[in-house]
Amino acid sequence: MLNYITWTFRPDIFFLGNWEVRWYGLFFAIAFYVGLVMMTKMFAHEKVKPNWVDSLFVYVIVATVIGARLGHVFFYAWDMYKENPWDILKVWEGGLASHGGAIGIVLAVALYSRYVTHRNMLWTLDRLVVPVAFAAILIRTGNLTNHEIYGHTTDLPWGFRFIENIRAWQHGADPIFTEPSHPTQIYEALSYLATFLVLSFLYWKHATAKHREGLMLGVFLIGTFLSRFLIEFIKEDQEAFEATMTLNMGQWLSVPFVLAGIILCWWGLKRPPRYYDEPVTNTTPPKKAPAFESNVKGKKRS
Repeated sequence: MLNYITWTFRPDIFFLGNWEVRWYGLFFAIAFYVGLVMMTKMFAHEKVKPNWVDSLFVYVIVATVIGARLGHVFFYAWDMYKENPWDILKVWEGGLASHGGAIGIVLAVALYSRYVTHRNMLWTLDRLVVPVAFAAILIRTGNLTNHEIYGHTTDLPWGFRFIENIRAWQHGADPIFTEPSHPTQIYEALSYLATFLVLSFLYWKHATAKHREGLMLGVFLIGTFLSRFLIEFIKEDQEAFEATMTLNMGQWLSVPFVLAGIILCWWGLKRPPRYYDEPVTNTTPPKKAPAFESNVKGKKRS
C-alpha cells in the first residue's frame, strides 16, 4: 500500500527573467474571472443593473488584495514589516491572509452598497459569498502548488512529503523533503467545496434563502471559518510566535467570524424574506370622473 505521497509539483509556470509566474497567481486570476462570470449570471437572473457587476468587480479586487496583504502584515508579521515598511508593497514575494481579505471585502461592500446599489449590504454579501467560496478552493490549491501551509506529520497513507527548500530547488538544488504531513491545503479546499455547493443550492434551488438577508453570508462564515478553526489543530504554525499560544492566530481570528455566522443565520431565519424592486400593484380602483365634468368635456360648441 502507498505509505505517503512525494509532492514534487513545481510552483512556477515559467520565468520571465527574474520574474516568476506561479500557479498560485494564475489560480487567483481564475478565481476573479469565474467570480465575475458568476456574479454577472446572478445579477442577470435578478434583473438588476448590469453595470453593478463591473463596479463590484473593482471594489472586490482592490479590497481583497489590500485587505489580505495588510492582514498578513499586522496579524502575522508586523515585527518584520515595521522595520522594513516598504516591503509591505512586495506582494509578489507572498504573504496574504484570508481573514484580512474577508475584512477588506466587508468594508468594500459597505461602500459599494452605499454609493452604488443603495441596498442593504447584506444583499450584496449574500450573493458575493458564492464566488468567494469558489475562490477559496483555488487559493488553497495554489498553496498546495507552493508547498506551503501544510500540517503536522502523519502516518496516514495520504500524507504528503513537501519540499522545504523550495526556492533553492527551483534553481537546481537537491530537494529537502518534510516528513509525511497532513495535506491541510486539500482538507480546506474540500471543506470550501462543500460550502460552495451548499451556497449554490441555496441561491439557485431554494425558494427564499437568497431573500433572507444574512442567511447565506452566515452559512458561508460558518462553513469557511469553522472548518478553518478545526483544521488549524493539525496544521503547522505559520509564524514562530504561535508556538506558545493555546489557539494559533488563525483560530483566534476565525472565532468572531463563526459567531457572526451563527447570529446571521439565526437573524436571517427569524426575519421574513425581503424582496427588492417588487412590481407595485394598486388594489384601489380608480375614481370615476364626476358627471358634470364628463358632460362638459363631451358638450359640443354651438
